[in-house]
Amino acid sequence: MDSQYRELKRRVLAADLLTKQPHHALRVIIRNLLLLTGSIVLFALFHAPWALVLNAVMLGVIFGQLAYILHDAGHRQLFNGSRQNALAGLIHGNLLLGVSYGWWVMKHNDHHANPNQLDADPELDIPIIAYTPAQALASRGLTRWLMRYQAFWFVPLLCLAAPIWYYSSVLFMLRRQTRYRWSEPILFLIHWAIYLAVPLYFLGPWATLLMVVVHQLVTSFALASSFAPNHKGMLLIEPGTDLEFLQAQVLTARNIRGNPVTDFWYGGLNYQIEHHLFPTMPRPNLRAGQAIVKAYCAECRVPYYETSIPQSYREILGYLHTVSAPLRTRASLPILTTEER
Repeated sequence: MDSQYRELKRRVLAADLLTKQPHHALRVIIRNLLLLTGSIVLFALFHAPWALVLNAVMLGVIFGQLAYILHDAGHRQLFNGSRQNALAGLIHGNLLLGVSYGWWVMKHNDHHANPNQLDADPELDIPIIAYTPAQALASRGLTRWLMRYQAFWFVPLLCLAAPIWYYSSVLFMLRRQTRYRWSEPILFLIHWAIYLAVPLYFLGPWATLLMVVVHQLVTSFALASSFAPNHKGMLLIEPGTDLEFLQAQVLTARNIRGNPVTDFWYGGLNYQIEHHLFPTMPRPNLRAGQAIVKAYCAECRVPYYETSIPQSYREILGYLHTVSAPLRTRASLPILTTEER
C-alpha cells in the first residue's frame, strides 16, 4: 500500500474515526424497523388507491434505508464482531429485502477492489450501457439502439435495479456460492412469502399488484440513485494501468455535498471518496473523515471532487451522451486513456 495512503490512515486513526459505533447502528436499525412496521399497519388500515400508492412510495424509501444497513454490514461497519455484522446483513438482506447478503458482499467487494476499472468493476457490467465509445461501437441489435440514446434511458433504467438484484441473488444461491448455504435461501423464501401473502390477504390481487409495482419502482430508484452518482462519469481505469491506491480511490469517485437530507437519502454514500478509502469507517464518522481526507488530498495535490446532486446527474448524462455519439453520428471518437481523462 502506498506511503501517501499510510500517512492518511495514520491521521484518520489518530482522530479515532475507525472505531465502531454500535449504539448509532442500533438506533438506525430500530428507527427503520419502526418505520417498516408503521408502513405495514397503514397498508392494513387504508385501502384506497391513493393511500396505497403513497404508502408504497414510503415503503420504497424505507427499503432504501434497509439496504444501507445491508451495505454497512457487508463492510463490517456496524459492530465489532463479524458474526453480528453477518447476522445484520442476513436479516436486512435476505429476510427484509429479499436480496442475497452473500451475493451483495461478493459483488460489492469486487467493486471496491477495482473501482471504475474496465473489465473488472462489476458496476460497469451493464449490457445496455456503454462507458466508452469502443463499447458503444461494438454493440449490436436492440442493445445498439438503446445505447444510442442511453442518456435518455438512464434515469428510467434506475427504476429496474431491484428486480435485477433479486435475479442475481437467486442465481447466486442456486449455484451454492454462499457460505450461508441454508440460512440464505430460507430467509429469502420467508421474505417473498410474507411480501406477497400479507398484501394479498389485506388488499386483494389488484391492489396488491398496484402496491408491488409502485413499491418496486420506488425501491429501485432509491437504491440506484444513491449509487449512480458515485463513479459514473469519473475517471475510467484502463486494464493494466498502475495507479497508487489513494489515487485510484479518489480519482474514480465523486462526492455529493452533505446535509441532513442528503446524508439520509444516500445513507452516507454521498461521502463516496471517504467510504472507498476507508470502507469500515462507521457512517456517523464520514463527515469528520471528509475534513481530514479533503485537506490531505490538497496537501498531496490529488484532485478531490465534490458537487451537488443536480450537477452530478448533468455530468453523468452528458458523459453517457458523449460516449454514445458514434452511434448517432457514425463518427468514431477517440478512447480516452487513463492519462488523458
